[in-house]
Amino acid sequence: MGLGGLVAARAVWDLRPSLSPFPRPVAGAPLIKSGAYRLVRHPIYSGLVLGALGWGVVTGSILATVLAGVLFVLFIGKSRHEEAWLCMVHPEYRAYQQRTKRLIPWVY
Repeated sequence: MGLGGLVAARAVWDLRPSLSPFPRPVAGAPLIKSGAYRLVRHPIYSGLVLGALGWGVVTGSILATVLAGVLFVLFIGKSRHEEAWLCMVHPEYRAYQQRTKRLIPWVY
């Protein structure tokens, strides 16, 4: 849980010039590719899923663990929409997509 919280907090810190409560990119904001965004394209989502998975393990709750998996799948769908918008705003996003995994470093 703690690692998930740290990953998400670091990602928020890294994203601060582009941070918005809305999924669409902020007009004129830079594309962030450093910090946590070097490892995965959506580290806030990764941190939240890791925290939820940690909660399931710590509490021994099969339901919480399954729901962490559901959250993972939901974030995959949400990230696909966001990435379409990011490609429209940042021409270099395609190259970033090709070299950086979506949610799990070096895996997916």
